[in-house]
Amino acid sequence: MSLAETAASVSSAFDSIPIVDIGHASAPEERAALAQQIRDACMKVGFFYVSNHGIPQETIDRVVSAMKAYFSLPFDTKMQLYHKNVANFKGYAPVLDSNIDPANGGDLQEGFEIGWEELVPKEHDEKRLNDGAMAGANVWPLEPAGFREACLNYYHAAVGVGKVLFRLFALALDLPETYFDDKTRNAAAIMRTLHYPPQTGPQDDNTVGIGAHTDFECFTILWQEPGIQALQVLNSERQWISAPPIPGTLVINIGDQLARWTNDVFRSTVHRAVNRSDLRRYSIPLFFGTDYHIQIEPMPSCVSPERPPRYEPITAGDYVRKRLLEMYNPNATFS
Repeated sequence: MSLAETAASVSSAFDSIPIVDIGHASAPEERAALAQQIRDACMKVGFFYVSNHGIPQETIDRVVSAMKAYFSLPFDTKMQLYHKNVANFKGYAPVLDSNIDPANGGDLQEGFEIGWEELVPKEHDEKRLNDGAMAGANVWPLEPAGFREACLNYYHAAVGVGKVLFRLFALALDLPETYFDDKTRNAAAIMRTLHYPPQTGPQDDNTVGIGAHTDFECFTILWQEPGIQALQVLNSERQWISAPPIPGTLVINIGDQLARWTNDVFRSTVHRAVNRSDLRRYSIPLFFGTDYHIQIEPMPSCVSPERPPRYEPITAGDYVRKRLLEMYNPNATFS
């Protein structure tokens, strides 16, 4: 049975998020077994947790400490690096600055965004120069001390997880394990450190941490703060399913680029974050995509007479830029 035929028979009325242990993938048979688990999760849910991901806890602790210190700075200090004054969305975004869901009253979160950068700066960083439609250097605050190093150490560790996952995704799609290698040379990964303040006043679905949406890139690698439930995933029965933090895991979800590439064989599932905990919540999504010059169009193995191509081709960079512009300029229209 082809991937397109298999997808047509899969139910997405899930009630939980599966966990995949990626710590034992050295032998080909182990990787094949992992790829089957991932295929099932991507077709049925579009979300899964990964355990034994290999990011040291110390690396996580340092970036979390740095982001908490940064978000506690005075508003005027943070606004010195306001992203609308910087190339391609790098820098600081205040609370309610974005609105990813037109039905929402604004995203009740603040964030700081970075892209690729070597930990030891290079005079000519070829990966950043090749970002095309998304080109633009990172900006960094003067305080807290060590913020840049903490963010980049975590960024590069998460990119390493992403490279492992890309190979498993290739196997899950019955492709050569190295299929995505030449399409992900420039680490087109965007990372945000996010702070969701406690939601006070009337609590309804008109203003939440981040409204219902799908992610833009191939997939997202999410660290979420233990002990605070906020992430919710929408199943085909229109039920919001909780994706609580599980110690030692990261949440992976398929984004629009991979959904387009697979002709929706892999699901880019609608989700949102609703912080009703009366506590500050912190999270770190890293959005991992293909290199920005790569054209995204349905793979032949994911197309059939019963499942014709659902998307027109578009370059990855143009797609991401278009979606970001819509998120930060919700009243604008784009062709």
